[in-house]
Amino acid sequence: MSKHIIVIGGGHAGCEAALAAARMGCKVTLFAMSLDSLAMMPCNPCIGGSAKGHLVREIDALGGEMGKAIDATFIQSRMLNASKGPAVYSLRAQADKKRYMSYMKQVLETESNISLREAEIVDIIVDDSGKTGKVTAVVTESSSTILADAVIVATGTYLNARCLYGSTVNYNGPNGQRASKGLRGALTRLGFPLQRFKTGTPARIHRRSVDFSKMAIQPGDEKLVPFSFESDPRLLTREQIPCYLTYTNTATHEIIRESLHLSSMYSGLIDATGTRYCPSIEDKIVRFADKDRHPVFIEPEGMDTEEMYVQGMSSALPEDVQIQVYRSIGGLERCEIMRPAYAIEYDCIDATQLNLQLEAKHVNGLYFAGQINGSSGYEEAAAQGLIAGINAAGTNLIIGRDEGYIGVLIDDLVTKGTAEPYRMMTSRAEYRLLLRQDNADLRLTKKGWEAGLIPTSRYETLLIKKNAIASEINRLSKINIRPDDVNQLLEKRGSALISTGCRITDLIKRPELTYWDVINLSPTPEQEFQLPEYVQSTIDEQVNIQIKYEGYISTQLTQAEAFKKMEHKSLPDDIDYEGIKGLRLEARQKLNKLRPVNLGQASRITGVSPADISILLVYLKGKFG
Repeated sequence: MSKHIIVIGGGHAGCEAALAAARMGCKVTLFAMSLDSLAMMPCNPCIGGSAKGHLVREIDALGGEMGKAIDATFIQSRMLNASKGPAVYSLRAQADKKRYMSYMKQVLETESNISLREAEIVDIIVDDSGKTGKVTAVVTESSSTILADAVIVATGTYLNARCLYGSTVNYNGPNGQRASKGLRGALTRLGFPLQRFKTGTPARIHRRSVDFSKMAIQPGDEKLVPFSFESDPRLLTREQIPCYLTYTNTATHEIIRESLHLSSMYSGLIDATGTRYCPSIEDKIVRFADKDRHPVFIEPEGMDTEEMYVQGMSSALPEDVQIQVYRSIGGLERCEIMRPAYAIEYDCIDATQLNLQLEAKHVNGLYFAGQINGSSGYEEAAAQGLIAGINAAGTNLIIGRDEGYIGVLIDDLVTKGTAEPYRMMTSRAEYRLLLRQDNADLRLTKKGWEAGLIPTSRYETLLIKKNAIASEINRLSKINIRPDDVNQLLEKRGSALISTGCRITDLIKRPELTYWDVINLSPTPEQEFQLPEYVQSTIDEQVNIQIKYEGYISTQLTQAEAFKKMEHKSLPDDIDYEGIKGLRLEARQKLNKLRPVNLGQASRITGVSPADISILLVYLKGKFG
């Protein structure tokens, strides 16, 4: 009989968790406070961005839904950091938030293994008769008990939530939705101490009240790059709606400084920890007092609404002050606020109580995903939901730090924990050049196929693609170009001329040239592989990147191999760190509390030094040879 998995929460984590487990053959019941709010975007109506775009590509490579959902519903798409190296290229798409929700709801509703239920879960039942607990059921607000083989908690920012601006306090979650209140006591009873985090959202204003002539237009890209590796970019062509850029000014800052004491964040009403990397406008003015302006982006919320999102202006000031602040900005002098900005407080757990599969260490079958783990962002939530769903279904899937941003995200959360809402950034990854968004399928699709989420046909296409890339690189490496054939191009591009023949791959490595510049200088290759045109374009991209950055990629691969040796040195479950001589007191305490599964994870625990790792190595060698 198939497993029954219960998912608590219908946000981005809950949706991916439910779909993954259901597609792997489990029966899934997803409980949401409101089924009209599945996959809601209560803050910025966009998917992707710096590092976050990498996560979405990885979700798709593993068989998740977010990439397909945004490809189907975007209203603007842009590749960020396009002038920089491929390691930091990041796709970002503005979503039609209602259509995105509608798309995801329909996908959930039409999945035969998923049942959707609108109800609040107030308790989780655990059998404590064994060495560790085992989840057995959940209880709804109406006292119904539903049996479960596994439970995934994905409550987002709704657990014991309240929204604040000025002196106004609303005891609900974002967008006026009900807060989840009953589950707090259950988690505390089960041994999960809760911490209090804060995020926020800016006001929404009416399009007709904005003077766009005073702003810089931000159009979408003409050449579209989809999030999903299965999406044909030629089929994504549609009208794109522009965004606009304006700035705060000294008048804006003065109004805020004079009103700081009225903000919920500075009046004492809020004592939760906010995110460092997405601060409110009040925090920006205080922390960056030397700056005389900050960027403000005016972004549409959808095709069928006049609401505009004011990115960069999150606030907890009183509504009347918000109006003054917003109207001091160029182009917003007559803006009409439709929904005021507010801050959101909510409860989350300390994710160091979880293992790398996102399962509680002391309760078998109980998983956590998304902002309940202390992370922020739709993409971070969806990535965790996908991994939790896969593992709850019975597959032991761990993504290494050298394999994906998803691995970096989860390892950071469960190994180091976080004292503030965690946001994914490219700088958090040690192997950025290996973990590019363009090669997420090459890195992770095999794992998705092994888990049962990627169809065999898609996996076979990937194998053909990999062979095609290797074949083309091998072909080009054997081709020599004569000076007469290339010097005119080199002179035109400002690149050094050649006096003797050189390999075409050496030309591609030059910063002034690309694969597309020199491919016509080589013989036309025989068509060995039959692939769709849009797949062929990704092959060309891979050939260009892999040749151009061969040296850097090789170095990082060597580093990653050394890293794996450390990761593969397992630490026994029952190891007594108190009995290991030479370990510092802090290291013994942290290792006993977090129980790392290998030396690599132990080395990333805050408070464990390289000297402590050396002592552990000596101990393991003496104990186990």
